[in-house]
Amino acid sequence: MILASLLFAFLAAALHVFIFTMESLTWTRPATWKRFSLTSQADAETTKPLAYNQGFYNPFLAVGAFVGIGCVALGAAGSAQPVVGWTLIFSCCGSMLLAALVLALSGRKYLRAAATQGATPLLAVVLGLLAVAAG
Repeated sequence: MILASLLFAFLAAALHVFIFTMESLTWTRPATWKRFSLTSQADAETTKPLAYNQGFYNPFLAVGAFVGIGCVALGAAGSAQPVVGWTLIFSCCGSMLLAALVLALSGRKYLRAAATQGATPLLAVVLGLLAVAAG
């Protein structure tokens, strides 16, 4: 369970790094803004500052999850390090999951994106809780 949870936390963090690159670095490229349902280059330019700011939440959550994974994977049994790691994983992946829920509640057209954004952190949290409860 631990390894599976860490794998899904890693995948969730990696996805959020990718989302960061789209929202904060490549927003005005047609391939990116079309993915976010914008209809024109002008709309992309207009929303660029908002997307840039929004995008930066993603690497912060990803870094927390990556650090948490490292703490759990490398921490000695009985030390505080795994506790810190699980706290970071649950906090960061839980935030990713809640953001996906907000996205899903924003409208039916966002359900696929919300499922993509929320599946891996959900699995990381559920499997992590099972691993902690069993351990």
